[in-house]
Amino acid sequence: MAIFKGAGVAIVTPMKENLEVNYEKLEELINFQIDEGTDSIIIAGTTGESSTLTMEEHRDVIKAAIEFTKGRVPVVAGTGSNCTATAIQLSKEAEEAGADGLLIVTPYYNKATQGGLIKHYSAIAKEVKLPIIMYNVPGRTGCNILPETAAHLYKNVENIVGLKEATGNVSQASKTMYLTDGKLDMYSGEDGIVVPLLSVGAIGVISVWSNVAPKDVHEMCQSFFDGNLQKALEIQMKGLPLVDALFSEVNPIPVKKALNLMGMGAGPVRLPLTEMEEKNTDSLKEVMKTYGLPVV
Repeated sequence: MAIFKGAGVAIVTPMKENLEVNYEKLEELINFQIDEGTDSIIIAGTTGESSTLTMEEHRDVIKAAIEFTKGRVPVVAGTGSNCTATAIQLSKEAEEAGADGLLIVTPYYNKATQGGLIKHYSAIAKEVKLPIIMYNVPGRTGCNILPETAAHLYKNVENIVGLKEATGNVSQASKTMYLTDGKLDMYSGEDGIVVPLLSVGAIGVISVWSNVAPKDVHEMCQSFFDGNLQKALEIQMKGLPLVDALFSEVNPIPVKKALNLMGMGAGPVRLPLTEMEEKNTDSLKEVMKTYGLPVV
């Protein structure tokens, strides 16, 4: 059984002006997401600035998200690292905290071989019982889980159940689904091609877009599942300019800015991320207004 089906939000980690994690605001954002129909909370992923959280903060943010969600929707914890031992530690801590699943990115910077990826994911999976979603985002990590590797892990490691597909390559995604007999739980990691990936067998999205428009992202997925492809496509197409604006600078810089413009108090980003450039901020404001989002 899938950890979740539909729209999962890759939620931001809100910060105070002194760059401490703002747990009060995190609870508000989680409640907003659930009230608007989001199907799962994905905490401490790329959008959650996991790479600049300390080990203690990483653990505490995951625990807080589980507490704030109160079992209303599944919580998937980002526990990947470029060090296998660190990923195991984070994964164990998330399991102990009560997470429903794990999202584990490929080892970044190391550029592991395909054999190395098999050993990395297998080693982590052996140490936990939670279902694991592999996260393939070679544009950020320099490492690509090839379809044959994803299929091998899915077929040979019991608790590796899914893949967040963020290569932007629909052909690769299709081959991965073919090699897993359409049974792998694939989630789009690219907000601009959710419907195309649903059409080749994906069961949802892990979304940045959903931070600012959760109802729409949920409705897009649900419309597809209900057989209303036209409505799903309309929502996808309406969202494309906004999605482009949300990735006009490196994620999560624009989406945090968007939330701040909406008056939702996501706060600043931590270095080496920097605040959004003025020209890009102006463009983002215009796109948000056209989309129908509040800009305060």
